[in-house]
Amino acid sequence: MAFKTILVHVDDSAHAADRIRFAAQMAIECDAHLIGVSTTGMSRQFFKHIAADDATPDLEKFAETLRLRASHTLDKFETITKQLGVSSVERRVIEEEISSGLAMHARYCDLAIIGQTDPHDTSRNANIRFPEIVVLESGGPVLILPFHYDYQYSGKRILIAWNASPAIRKAIQFSLPILYRAEIVQVVIFNAETHPEIFGESPGTDIAQYLARHGITVEIIQRTVKAAIGNALISLSESLGSDLIVMGCYGHARLREIVLGGTTKTVFKSMTVPVFMTH
Repeated sequence: MAFKTILVHVDDSAHAADRIRFAAQMAIECDAHLIGVSTTGMSRQFFKHIAADDATPDLEKFAETLRLRASHTLDKFETITKQLGVSSVERRVIEEEISSGLAMHARYCDLAIIGQTDPHDTSRNANIRFPEIVVLESGGPVLILPFHYDYQYSGKRILIAWNASPAIRKAIQFSLPILYRAEIVQVVIFNAETHPEIFGESPGTDIAQYLARHGITVEIIQRTVKAAIGNALISLSESLGSDLIVMGCYGHARLREIVLGGTTKTVFKSMTVPVFMTH
């Protein structure tokens, strides 16, 4: 089992080049086809209007500017992937707004790689909460890279946030290609004693046995915390030296109103290492 199709979001932000390198390194390791996706930032309805006979020259010029801008960001994608030696590469310009466009194309990939929103980035895509929407609407695994990260792909020390929910079960199944390559996989369970009906008498034994049958040995860590679990998870990952967190995403996006669970919301805002997440 391996990732055979990986998508990476390409834009004109300060972190785009590093994000592309990260995705390229993963594609090389997995021998995967790598798709660079850049969006115009405007909905397809806008471009349908431009195609109408009554479109003004100014609108046509604006539409072409958006297409060219998106295409130019993919020139950087092609240059970097060629330098690093990615064997199978594809570039796509999507005439769509960023969140729904990426979510739609991510549905047909084994993994989507995007960046955490950087509040200090002044690029045209800054301050858009698209990472949350991509995770909630794509239906597949999304790897989110924090904006203050060195972007060197490793995946050697992985921390799984286990709460016995369908979301984390799905995340673990999707992340098996990464877990196989890890040197250390640790499973943390917070406040297991408060939910004996979920975790049983030996919390973590069941998921440890499941992963062992896949040839993955894990260490079970139990923590009792009174603070917010999201903060406790991030703190633990830092103390353990984890370079990747695997977790479920809890929430929904309806008419762009994003409602997230507390832990999920905290991790989106404060992540310090890449997070592999599914909804």
